[in-house]
This record gives sequence, structure tokens and C-alpha cells, in this order.
Amino acid sequence: MDSDERLFYTIGLGLLEGIGPVNARKLIAFAGSAEQVFKQKRHQLMRTPGVGEVIASAIHTGVLERAEKEMEFIRRNKIRACTFLDSAFPQRLKNCEDAPLVLFSLGNADLNTSRVVSIVGTRLPSEKGKEICTSLVENLAGKGITVVSGLAYGIDICAHRSSLQHAIPTVGVLAHGLDRIYPGAHRSTAEKMLEQGGLLTEFISETNPDRENFPKRNRIVAGMSDATIVIETGNKGGSIITAMLANDYNRDVFAFPGRPGDEKSSGCNRLIKIHRAALVENANDILLTMGWEENNSKKNAIQIPLFPDLDPDEKIVFDLLQENNQTGIDALCLQSNWPMSKVSALLLTMEFKGIVKSFPGKLYGV
Repeated sequence: MDSDERLFYTIGLGLLEGIGPVNARKLIAFAGSAEQVFKQKRHQLMRTPGVGEVIASAIHTGVLERAEKEMEFIRRNKIRACTFLDSAFPQRLKNCEDAPLVLFSLGNADLNTSRVVSIVGTRLPSEKGKEICTSLVENLAGKGITVVSGLAYGIDICAHRSSLQHAIPTVGVLAHGLDRIYPGAHRSTAEKMLEQGGLLTEFISETNPDRENFPKRNRIVAGMSDATIVIETGNKGGSIITAMLANDYNRDVFAFPGRPGDEKSSGCNRLIKIHRAALVENANDILLTMGWEENNSKKNAIQIPLFPDLDPDEKIVFDLLQENNQTGIDALCLQSNWPMSKVSALLLTMEFKGIVKSFPGKLYGV
């Protein structure tokens, strides 16, 4: 199957109501391809683990007409589109169980660059919050970092505009299709981002920025980043959702603290208090924790004795870590072709045994 055909059927599968990305992956794995999902009989699909009669009955070819219309929109507007099976799909995001089936993008951003941070926060920041954001971005410049946010009012747009000012690639993740920009007031910034980053979404054209789409958008912001940085937020809202998702994806989360009783920073303070975010005061704190600081001298290699009690899976992880020195969990998942839950469990066990060491930035080595 060529890439256009795979894209066409995967878009169609994503349009089916009640399926969702998790069950869609199960169906593709069971049938062998997105195309074969549409060609399977209902009783065959019902043999897929976790897929019941309701979901199996939802699969129909009517959505393929809409998928063909979207393919024409993609071609006409020179949109880059990739499925979760394509090499261009963000590898960090691919390791998340609920990652989108398809991503649509405009611009020139490298979604698999080596360093990605997301910056999120309130839509109504204080002057101090905006000052923190602009200073943070300025001091991340020249470090090979891409900044991701949601193009929303407040901290999001402040992060994007500061990135443009300091020549940092920046990606806006949208809660709607690429046929529009929401909010419209940010259109000029979005257009500039196409030359220094880009726009990204899982939603097809003609999708409205409805309320339920924003948490879906937030999981992409969290999943495609090495770290999520929170600047001013209350106890509820999209920034908290993004931070919690980043935790669930085993990513680093940082928060700038605020004064006790300051409602704009109550969410940041709470994330720190419940150990869901590390307290940071400036960009250097983040660079140091992530192991991205300048003149980061490499530690001398430690001779590792043979471990006769390694089981086969642990031996695979051990060999990968020996080959790559300090390695992130995303890279280990990609190289082993195992889910993050399995790799995390193996790393924890091996750390207890004294075989594996953890380093800043959620890196591991032997």
C-alpha cells in the first residue's frame, strides 16, 4: 500500500464515531492495515481484543467519501499529512497510547528535532507572567530547542511571539482544522510561524474549535514535548490538563511558583506541592535539569560487570543503553518496539538492581 492510500484509509478510520485512536490501532493491528479494516466482516472485527459489536457495527464505507474530500483539501493546500505509521510522525508522540492516527501540518518545523519544550499557562496572564515567559524564551535561544504551544490567548501566544523574536522554531497545535485560525487575532503570528516552525493538528478541515477539542489538542502538546513548562495558571483549565498528561506520558514538568494566595499561580503552586512539577525560577534551571546546559562535560564511562541474572528483555535494554550512553525512554521505546509501560517497568526493576542509573532530564544509562 502506498503512503497516499494508507493516509486515505486512516483518515476514514479516524472519522468513524465511537472508535477513537486506541481502538483504531487495535483494529489496524488485527486487520493488517486501515484499508483491511473496512473490508473485514463484522464478526471478524469483533474478534479484535477490546472491540465489541457496537464498534464493529460503526465501521462503514460512507466515511471514505469525506476522506476523499479531505485528501483533495490536503493536495490543494500543500498540507503535510502523516499517519502514526510514518517516519515523519513525531516519535515522542507515537509512544503515547492515545496518540492521533493522523497529523496535518503546515510550515517547516522538524517534529522530531532533538529538543522540544511546550510552554503553557493562563489566557489572562499578569504583566509579571508575560515577563517570565519572554525572559524564559529569550534564554532558551541558541540551545537547539523548539517551542510548542496552543496559539491561545495569554501565555501561549506570548511564547510563540517571543520564539519568533529570538529565532526559535515554534509550533502551534490547533483544536480545529487547517482551513482556519482561531483565535482570528493571532492570524498574523500564525503566518509568521509557517516560516519559522509551523501549525499542527489532528483535525480535518471544517472542524470547529469546539470545547471538547481543546483537551485533545493538549495531549498532543504534552506528548510531542520532552518537557512541559507552566507559567501562571489556576487550579483548573487547559494548562493543568496538559501538565497532568505530560506526567502520565512520563515527561518532565516544570512550574514557575507564585505568591501564596495568588489565584493566577495557584495551579503552579499546587503542581509543585503535589510533586507533579519541579519548581523552576529561570531557563538555566530547566537546561540543567534536562542536561542541556552548555559545556556539559561527559562523565567518564563506568565499567559495568556482567549481570548473569538479566532476563532476555532486560538484556535488550542493557545492550541499547550500552550502545547509546544516556538515552531517553522515548528512544528506548522506539528502538525496542515496546510500549512505554513495559520499558518503564524494566528500567525501574533494573534501577533497583543497580544495573541502570537515572540522570537529569529522565535519561538512563549503565
